[in-house]
Amino acid sequence: MAAKIKRGDTVMVMRGKDRGHVGKVKKVFPKAQRALVEGANIVKRHMRARSQTQPSGIIEMEAPIHISKLRLVCPNCGEPTRVGFRFEDDRKVRYCKKCDGVID
Repeated sequence: MAAKIKRGDTVMVMRGKDRGHVGKVKKVFPKAQRALVEGANIVKRHMRARSQTQPSGIIEMEAPIHISKLRLVCPNCGEPTRVGFRFEDDRKVRYCKKCDGVID
């Protein structure tokens, strides 16, 4: 199955507490169908001290979000859109379903 969202893409969160947040994808977990988005889905973790340089405390970190809750922001039209696939010049490309422009 081809990936509709890849690392480096700009996405918008469509559901949840961060609805409307736009950020870049840091990492994608294909088997879990989740993605890590900059500044979205911030959670707090109670961490034990690992060493003298890393003290214990409550840290804030980004948690992965399910891919179904994300929409790719088209670089051509600038709107959140669904992604389709087609073949152009013997290679498979992603395209925007709103403006029909090629994404990569």
